[in-house]
Amino acid sequence: MERRNYTVHVFILVGFSTSPQLKYLLFVIFLFIFMISLLAHMFIILIYRFSPNLHTPMYFLLANFSILEIGYISTISPKMLINLVSQNTITFYECALQMSCYLLLASAECYMLAVIAYDRYNAICHPLLYNVLMRRIVCIRLVIGCWFVGLYVSILQPLLIFLLPFCKSNRINHFFCDITPLLSLACNNTQFNEIILLIMTVIVVVVPFMLTVISYANIMWTIINHHSAGTRKKAFSTCTSHFIVVAISYGAASIMYLRPRSSYGMNGEKFLSLLYAIIAPLMNPFIYSLRNNDVKNAVKKLKCEIAQDGG
Repeated sequence: MERRNYTVHVFILVGFSTSPQLKYLLFVIFLFIFMISLLAHMFIILIYRFSPNLHTPMYFLLANFSILEIGYISTISPKMLINLVSQNTITFYECALQMSCYLLLASAECYMLAVIAYDRYNAICHPLLYNVLMRRIVCIRLVIGCWFVGLYVSILQPLLIFLLPFCKSNRINHFFCDITPLLSLACNNTQFNEIILLIMTVIVVVVPFMLTVISYANIMWTIINHHSAGTRKKAFSTCTSHFIVVAISYGAASIMYLRPRSSYGMNGEKFLSLLYAIIAPLMNPFIYSLRNNDVKNAVKKLKCEIAQDGG
């Protein structure tokens, strides 16, 4: 990528606060969240790998979702933690790489949530056809499709952003290299970039969100009409918790990227970014996997096998 038109070689990530005391407190909190998220997602991958009874379409998708989440949080959290306690600079190419990885994983994750909802829709609404509709090759193609969407966005958006000249300032008023704060530093007119961002947000956020809503709406309708009161209560509880996570992820991203640039205010945007970049990855393993009876039974079975081998 040609760099002779750029006047900024190093960016400063402003982050959250200039108060040293608050920075160290945030460091401890975010480090704890990062470690719990990382361990929870690694646990899901391992329990899927070593538990044959979990080798189903649902847990195949959840294991792949955890792989996405590990990459997602590892793209943002480590640099954010370093910036809280030491230098808060990031080079031009590091910033471009972080944005590319973030867009790749976040975009793929948006569609993966829709795929997981589609899997639950088939399991509940079409149980007799489930093994045909969600056979192995279909699941693999759906996962590849999610990565393909992410790859497309991760190439197009950073290319358009980092071809702009940055000469207003080198201070990114955010805790990672996101699209909107970088656009505010550009010297040129960014109207074209904003239009592309709007189109990409509709494709990556709005479309999978609508697919997810349709899947859960059909699930709820089927449960209401064809299941007992006890089953309905349990299903409503599960679907509600799933939809809360979905609403946080899609809702925060929609507000962040669909708002006009004139209404851009970084304090609110930092909070929204925290929701979908830090908090949602922490909640996802507990909402989607770790509460499931299948996972609990698989853990108990593995414990028994380990105890027997040890004996």
